[in-house]
Amino acid sequence: MTSSELPRKEANVLKGHEGAVLAARFNSDGNYCLSCGKDRTIRLWNPHRGIHIKTYKSHGREVRDVHVTPDNSKLCSCGGDRQIFYWDVSTGRVIRKFRGHESEVNAVKFNEYASVVVSAGYDRSLRAWDCRSHSTEPIQIIDSFLDTVMSVCLTKTEIIGGSVDGTVRTFDIRIGREISDELGQPVNCISMSNDGNCILASCLDSSIRLLDRSTGELLQEYKGHACKSYKMDCCLTNSDAHVIGGSEDGSIFFWDLVDASVVSKFRAHSSVVTSVSYHPKDNCMITASVDDSVRVWKT
Repeated sequence: MTSSELPRKEANVLKGHEGAVLAARFNSDGNYCLSCGKDRTIRLWNPHRGIHIKTYKSHGREVRDVHVTPDNSKLCSCGGDRQIFYWDVSTGRVIRKFRGHESEVNAVKFNEYASVVVSAGYDRSLRAWDCRSHSTEPIQIIDSFLDTVMSVCLTKTEIIGGSVDGTVRTFDIRIGREISDELGQPVNCISMSNDGNCILASCLDSSIRLLDRSTGELLQEYKGHACKSYKMDCCLTNSDAHVIGGSEDGSIFFWDLVDASVVSKFRAHSSVVTSVSYHPKDNCMITASVDDSVRVWKT
């Protein structure tokens, strides 16, 4: 994909949140997206038509992250009220609330079978919760981090966490092994390449680092954006050819994966870009911001 094919034309603006939008995520097929924010709500949209479908309300404080199952039937969310909510998408009902974190929860992810939710918290821990059992106790607690855990990624056999302590830690749940990669800067977001070989880590020194997942080797660094005090997403395009990151001035940056040059940059929002999510198949992305809006971008 050439840089001219990257999405930078505004296709829709999704308005409805009252206050900062903290995360926006495409579902697994890219037909719908979810957003959540300071107004304690989660919203389901058809981003391609610009239509708001449903609002989910039950959180007592801001909602910081949301994730939907591969079959789109359930979603999980977390936030300032220290709880993880497990929802039925169609009815909007909360099936279960998982309590156990001692402080705010920053991120949630389903495993690929949607049987387990893993959450990352201010209490320096990652916790795994069984969606099929009626127990509200975590089935696993990983608490070897030295500071807030901001972000989590899952593979078939591993849980990966990014922390303000400057590490990306990988836990192999089959053999109980932990590998720690020291980045030396607070990590506020991690995401995985689509081929599963690399980890992208956004750090609070205004850099995004690309790590080899098998060796922990630093492959590349991406710079030019401002990221010093906010949790901001980073991700790769669906072809893994470009790295995307937001900036505190409202801009979106696209870098070439290999040579780390900025191939495209534009002002997407009037304030901090908190979230970016790239469509699983098409050249389309959504961005969210402190300016209350979610925006849809196409080529």
